[in-house]
Order: sequence, then structure tokens, then C-alpha cells
Amino acid sequence: MPSVAILTGPTCSGKSALALELAERHDAEIVGADSRQIYRGMEIGTAAPSAADRARVPHHLVGFLDPYERYGAARYVVDAMRAIDDIHARGKRALVVGGTGFYVRALAGDVELSDAYDEELRARLEREVEIHPPEFLHAWLTLVAPERASAIAVGDRYRLSRALEIALAKPPAVAKAVVPARETLRSRGYDVIKLVLDPPDEELHARIETRTDALLASGLLDEAERVGPHAVAADAVGYPQALAYLAGYASKAELRELLARATRRYAKRQRTWFRSEPHVTYASQRRVPPLELLDTFWPIAREFKEQPSAP
Repeated sequence: MPSVAILTGPTCSGKSALALELAERHDAEIVGADSRQIYRGMEIGTAAPSAADRARVPHHLVGFLDPYERYGAARYVVDAMRAIDDIHARGKRALVVGGTGFYVRALAGDVELSDAYDEELRARLEREVEIHPPEFLHAWLTLVAPERASAIAVGDRYRLSRALEIALAKPPAVAKAVVPARETLRSRGYDVIKLVLDPPDEELHARIETRTDALLASGLLDEAERVGPHAVAADAVGYPQALAYLAGYASKAELRELLARATRRYAKRQRTWFRSEPHVTYASQRRVPPLELLDTFWPIAREFKEQPSAP
């Protein structure tokens, strides 16, 4: 049975650059695990792989959805398993990369996904989302499902609503149809390694400052204006701050500070999530270098690296 490596960690921890190096070193293709990089036309704000990166190493589940289309962990697992099967069928290795902790946990098979659907409850929650600010919804979710709440941004109304629906659904409300068991990496019997990048605080914060300046210089404001406030993904870090500036609610200096602060808070939430992530190996220069870890898990495919000399 083939093996699958997962590279995750907080935003700005260096996952993308390292993933390219690891993929080339081990003849792998990258499967995204980012709930915002899945959307088209949001490459700047989500720091999605560039065209050059995607030409360098094939990427899957990146930039394939319209920003107004809803997407969740259950569908992600199906799509990711299909991509991994395709990669293995071509004799390549699959490297899953991204910072959406719930996607990673669901794909690995370390959490049971709910198929709960209650029409009345969903209608009620839609009304609650319209009436109450996201801070109220987040506080509510924290009361009923604190671990799930810790992984969701306060302003992410869609994910808060869905998480509340799952947490509040009662057994009789679950769809009566028999739902086939959802395949995951562990249910398939894959050998899985989850590497969490964990740079020191000062390094992470410096990377966030650099990322903030790069986003603004690369055209985040134009991208946010084009995406608009009503897209499913418009609550991703960067877009609310950019839209507030465009509406005249912040100066350029305030925009930069708000963006950096929101990114730091997001990274903190991700770190909180990964502390409770099962079956992980922390990979950093302070502990064990990720190249060394993956070289042990995946012996280097020397047939790709050492071609025979010409006679």
C-alpha cells in the first residue's frame, strides 16, 4: 500500500517553499489542504501557489472552485482521496500540504465527519447568522463545541453556522438514508506521517510582517474589490481588512497593522488546533529537520536522482 505524507502548520510557517523542495526530492505531487486556496481568483490573499510553482510541481485541489461555491470537509476528503489515487496510479507520491487543520484531520481519518442535516435547524441558524454578529456565533459554538470553535475564525460565518448545525443536530435529525462509510487514508490502510512545521515565535512573526507587505504590494486591494464581500471565501484573513480600507474605514497604515494582527491571530488559532492534533510529528530546526524526517519515511527515489552515466 502506498504511503502519504502530510505537511501542515500555521500560516507563514514556510509550508509552500518546503513542500516544493520535498516534492522534487521525492518525486511527489502536491494535494492542497487549504480551505481558501481552493478558490479561483484569490491567489494573492490566500498566498496560493504561483503559476511558476505549479509548473515546477503539479498541484491538486488548488484554484478549482468559484468563490461563491460552498465546500466542506466531507467533500474535500472525497476529492483529496480521488487526487491521491490518481497520483499513485501514475507511479508518483502524494504530499498533502495546507494549514486547514480540520481538512487534514478528516482526510487522515482522525475525526468522524457528521452527515447531520436538519432543515428546520439550518433555517433557524440562517436567521441567527443574519441577526447576530459573528462574535456571538463564535461564543455560542465555543460553549457547545470548544475544540471546533478554536479552529474557526471569529468572522467565518459560514463555517460557524455549519459547525453549530453539526453540534446542535439531534440523532433523529440525521438523514435516514444509509450513508456509506467515507474512505480516508487510515481506512484504506495507508502509512501516514503528519509533519507540523513549528517555527519559533519571532521567526513566525517576522514572516507574517514580510507576508503582509508582499500581499499589499502584489495587489490584494484590487483582488479583494474584485472578489467582493459576499463570496463564501471573502471572510478569509486579508479580505475583510482590505474591504474596510476600500470603504474608507481605515488608513493605509491602519490597514497594514490590521492585516498583520489578523494573520497573527489566525496563526495562533492554528497552533492551538495542532496542539490537539493526533498522530503528529513536529518538524522544525529546533527539533527534527523535515527533510530528515521525510527521507526516513520516504527513502529518496534515486532512480529519479541518479541517472546512469553516458557510455
